[in-house]
This record gives sequence, structure tokens and C-alpha cells, in this order.
Amino acid sequence: MTQPLYTIAEILAATGGSSDLAPDTPINAISIDSRELGHDALFVAIKGDRFDGHDFVDKALDNGAVAALVHKGEGARRIHVTDALEGLRDIARAARARSRAIVIGVTGSVGKTTTKEAIRVVFEAAGQTHASIKSFNNHWGVPLMLARFPEQAEFGVFEMGMSAPDEIRPLAQLVRPHIAVITTIAPAHLEAFGSLDGIARAKAEIFAGLEPGGTAVLNADHAQIGVLLDEANAAGVGRVVTYGEARGADWQILDIQTIGERSFATIEHDGERHALVLNVPGRHMVANATAALAVAHIAGVEPAVALRALAGFGAQPGRGQRSRLGPDDRPLLLTDESYNANTASMNAALEVFAGQAAPGGRKVVILGDMLELGPQSASLHASLAPAVTNSGAERVYLVGPAMAALAEALGAGRVAAHTQTAAEMAEIVLNDLAYGDAVMVKGSNGVGLAGVVDKIRQRFENT
Repeated sequence: MTQPLYTIAEILAATGGSSDLAPDTPINAISIDSRELGHDALFVAIKGDRFDGHDFVDKALDNGAVAALVHKGEGARRIHVTDALEGLRDIARAARARSRAIVIGVTGSVGKTTTKEAIRVVFEAAGQTHASIKSFNNHWGVPLMLARFPEQAEFGVFEMGMSAPDEIRPLAQLVRPHIAVITTIAPAHLEAFGSLDGIARAKAEIFAGLEPGGTAVLNADHAQIGVLLDEANAAGVGRVVTYGEARGADWQILDIQTIGERSFATIEHDGERHALVLNVPGRHMVANATAALAVAHIAGVEPAVALRALAGFGAQPGRGQRSRLGPDDRPLLLTDESYNANTASMNAALEVFAGQAAPGGRKVVILGDMLELGPQSASLHASLAPAVTNSGAERVYLVGPAMAALAEALGAGRVAAHTQTAAEMAEIVLNDLAYGDAVMVKGSNGVGLAGVVDKIRQRFENT
């Protein structure tokens, strides 16, 4: 008989709640979305910015949930707690306490989701692995992912994000990683921190949850590496491992080449050299994969196993995923980078796009605002001009008020259109794109360029 994720008795023990359900009732899934419920699911009625889960309890129970964790309202099949979100955290703590898995926490300004996915791919080749889905990395996403952690898992990989100080620390203290990865420091959410050093110190909050004897894995290819090393020392981190192109990195990246849709590099560690091959182009992707290689080694996974797994690793939706739409002989090539944007990720994506040839048409970029950059926003947007020019883009489309600074920096005649909203842009580009074009779409998630990507797909994926 398959072991359930939890029983009602275990949920009650973790949360201190009360229920009319039989103690041995199995729980095999946990969700905060009444529309997405697995078999024998527990629905947790958290209150978000826009919705209160308590308004959807009856719907969740009708849709298959065996129980609902609530802090208000009466009725059968409820587990009553003082606060539903704190109850979810209690379940997360119980899941972490019972786990014997090697646990990895990942944060950083750029590349944390892709790095988390690279680590997941490597560990899945070595044993049962549980990992955060999508970008569930905030105050409810992390406890939800941790609450779903199966007791029998051998590896757990959890992503942690932030938009303000003191947000990583409580997440790290929930996850309690054995290995803490910081991918890089870049001007993301700069408005809340004032400086890159401030961002670095906030990312270093992950060390507050590191298990005794744990290891910090740090990208060395940014100016704030010294800040992170100081913070690691102050937090009593016993072991620090670095990776990157920087001389002296413990896992040093050498000889990066991009050929077509693939990346190749040599990774040197402890006097040995490893040939890394990825099914996706880009220096930043090589860095993300090297982090996974380092983490795997620390966790006892042989480099050969990790390298084989990484050879099949590709970009994720919204994070550099490429699609060929339409006829084989003259497709439209779409690069979807619509999920996030800051200067580091913009420059990295434009560098990759520079090596992308159009199969028979023009090269096109659709760039949206980089949000939450504070007083430096105009100068940071303007700083993208050389990368846009070097990308070889023949048509440049800009979305959002902050992109006015880039439009000015590019100069008259270089911008095909500049709109305030993604919806306005969608109509313009759909009438201008054609089969044979190569188009890259990138901007902060809040700009809504994912909708433009969807419309391009709908228009061009059928011949």
C-alpha cells in the first residue's frame, strides 16, 4: 500500500487544529487553488492580495478535496486552525522535520528558477526528487512546496525569492537547506534596496537557515561576491564553494561556445576538467548548469551522472524557451523571455539573440519595462542600447513608460513602435511579423508580455 503524504492525524498534530474527520483519512496532495485539486487533497484557504480562499472552500470540497484547512466558517470536512497560512507553514515545518533528504535552497537576482530546474534535472537522475514548481518562491509558495515534500524523497530543491528586505530569512528558516545557492546579484527590485550591496545582503539572508555544517554555493562573476563572502563568514557558514568564469573559482567555466541551439564549455574543478553540453544557448545558461554541477558534487552525485542529465536540459517557458512556428522551410523563430527582466538578464538574452539568425526574414526584439528599479530606472533602461544594437535586431518594439529612456538612447528611427501597454503592442507586431522572422520577447512579468507571446503562437504556430 502506498504511503500517503499525510493522514488527518498528522495534519492535526502539525497544526494543532481540530476536525470531524477520521484520524487515518489520507491526504495525498495540498493546494491553495480550488480549481487544481489532486486526489485526496487538502485545500488550504489562505487569504491573498486579491482573493480569500475561504470564499472557495465549498467549491474545493465539491471538486474533490477531502478536507479544507480554515480559520473561519463552519461545516463538515474542515480543519479549524488559528490562521490558515500559518497552518500551512506548520505543515511545511513538519514535512521538513521528518525528511532525511538532502535539501537545497536557491536564490539570486537572475537565474534562480532556471538553476533550480537544472539542479532538479540532475537529482532526478540520481534519486527521488521533489522541487518547487514554476516560481513558487514567496511567503506562500515556499511553505506550499515544502508542505508537499514526500517523506521518502531523497532530494529537495526549493527556490526562494524576495522583493524587500527580511523576506528570504523566514523562508530559509523553513527550508533549512544543507546547500544554499546564490546565483548572482543584479539590479532587480533595486527600488526596495537602494544599492546592489543591499540586494546582496538581502540574498545572503538564506544563510540564516543553512543547516549546521552546510555549504554555500556562490556565483563569483559579479562585483558583490565580496559582500556575500563577508555575509557567509558573519553567519558562520562552514564551507563556501564558488563557480563562474572568474579566475580562482572552485568550479571555473572555460571555453564557452554557442553553436546553433546548444552550448559547450569546459568546467575545471580540483584539477579535473569536465565537458559540459547543454541543449540551450547562452553563457548565463552555462553558469546555471555549472551551479547544478557543483551542487550535485557536494551532494555526492557523480559528475558523469550530472553531465549526462544536463545534456538534455533546455530553457523553461518565459525564460529563453525557443519555438519554431509554422512551415519547416521558413518558420518564425520565437524566443520567449517574457517572465522577468533586469539589466543582467536583458543583456544576457540580447547577447544570445545576437547569435540567432533569422531563417529568411528579419530579427525582431519586443522589450518591456524592467520594473522596480527606483531612481536609477531611466539610466538602467538607457544602458541597454549597446546590447540592443549588437543583437542585430532590425525591428525594435518597446513597451511601457520606462522604455522611453531606451528609445531616446537608441535614437530617432531605431524604434519601430513604442506603446504603453502589451495589449497595444500585440496588435502592432502581429501585423508586422512574418514567417522567416526571428523574434525575442522580454520584459518584467508585470508588463504582460506573456500575452503577446501567446498571440504570436496562436497566429503563427499553424501553417
